Amino acid sequence: MSKNFNLSSPSPPLLLIFFFLFVVHPAVASVHDYKGEKFMSKGNAFVLHGGSEGLYSSLPNPNASAAAASGDSFIRFEKITLQRPEEAAASSKETDSVKVQAIVFEVEDRETIGGSAYGGQKAICCTADLAKLGVCTQGNLIYRPSAQNPDWPQIFSAYFTGKDVVATLPSKTISITKTGMYNVYFIFCDPSLKGLVIEGKTVWKNPSGYLPGRMAPLMNFYGIISLAFVILGIFWFSQYARFWREVLPLQNCITAVIALGMFEMALWYLEYAEFNKTGVRPMGITFWAVTFGTIKRTIARLIILLVSMGYGVVRPTLGGLSSKVKMLGATFFLASEVLESVENLGAVSDLSGNARLFLVLPVAMLDAFFILWIFTSLSKTLEKLQARRLMAKLDIYRKFTNTLAVTVIVSVGWIGYELYFKSTDVYNERWQRAWIIPAFWQVLTFSLLCVICILWAPSQNSMRYAYSADASEEFDREETFSLIKPGPFPSKDSQTASLSPENKAALKVSNNGDIEEDKRE
Repeated sequence: MSKNFNLSSPSPPLLLIFFFLFVVHPAVASVHDYKGEKFMSKGNAFVLHGGSEGLYSSLPNPNASAAAASGDSFIRFEKITLQRPEEAAASSKETDSVKVQAIVFEVEDRETIGGSAYGGQKAICCTADLAKLGVCTQGNLIYRPSAQNPDWPQIFSAYFTGKDVVATLPSKTISITKTGMYNVYFIFCDPSLKGLVIEGKTVWKNPSGYLPGRMAPLMNFYGIISLAFVILGIFWFSQYARFWREVLPLQNCITAVIALGMFEMALWYLEYAEFNKTGVRPMGITFWAVTFGTIKRTIARLIILLVSMGYGVVRPTLGGLSSKVKMLGATFFLASEVLESVENLGAVSDLSGNARLFLVLPVAMLDAFFILWIFTSLSKTLEKLQARRLMAKLDIYRKFTNTLAVTVIVSVGWIGYELYFKSTDVYNERWQRAWIIPAFWQVLTFSLLCVICILWAPSQNSMRYAYSADASEEFDREETFSLIKPGPFPSKDSQTASLSPENKAALKVSNNGDIEEDKRE
């Protein structure tokens, strides 16, 4: 009988069900509120994803005191109520009892849920064929104990008895004794409960606080990078104060980027600290952290573009390009602000893949346009500097170009790794390393800012990198001479051979005057 019953490996349809539930509905807080949530039909079951988070095991503490609670790791069900349509309740008999089950399992045990008879399509709820085999009770959730821990998965139930409209799930706290990615699902198998809604919440806690496991390392990371911004700010502002008379407009913009970066990192650290304390993201702090970050990224991109175009170095104004640069900056700010706000305020987990793509795609396209415009402008600026033989400016621009090229290459490589990481980790089993992906982008951005600060640090020679009208006029004069010059000038001897002695003497005086004037110049 057991050889015809397969519980060991999920079939493709069930894998798709889990993929949809894991990927499209990620957790956005450690306190998961359910406010009128409805169940979705998946196979022969009705399912609601209650949350998915990485949790570390509870810290061992031999003293069973209140102090030990801070090191506990748990999932707690609080005031979970289920309400079915009144029509369904009215049509029930007094002797009827309908079950709704909650299941908590670690992602490695996902294959223990569901089964199939005779190698057929895998089901979540027990079917008549499986009931005949005696391996489950028809209408109940199919599962088998975990090979590593027989007490898992953890399952408990709420019952609608007779004509009850509301059922209550018992309050329960599940202690986490093994580090892993844990999932909560609410499931019912009886179609008569279609239209069921759920109210209440679950609380998820790690030993160090309420931050989800994949986000917990980011709190310390933001603390460290905030300190790094402070150190960079001290260096930059000290140079700025020493040579404030030599400061260029470009350096004022860099000062603004550093200040915004300091505020952004400090706000992210405060946001994560508050999240870790309460289990709910503080929307006000999150909004301002997102806004400061978006402003910083927009100004940084505009600065790089303006420098690449040679603004203030080989050209005093942008001319007709000014309005286009402003429009690009404003568009990027709006697109980024919408995307970052929706993602970090949690609403993005309620969007479909197409809706998410609708928000991500404009930002990606604008970034690509920035890169294309920057390198096209850099190429033209380098050509001008080389033609004018402005070697000091040419040297700094070459270093700047090499830095940008390395940054773009590293970014493309990291994007490839990120795609590989996410595509091969469908069930978030590598959640303990997931924090590295957003942290890397912050480190890369900070590194680029450091290089720019070194190249354009305020100094007593800052003005030599500024636009010079004299150098421009000299370059224009050289270009004009090269265009109107008819050919090699005749030699001095050939010019004076046909002149009278008086004219030769006059010419000599004139030539001496020119030579002396040249020397004075």
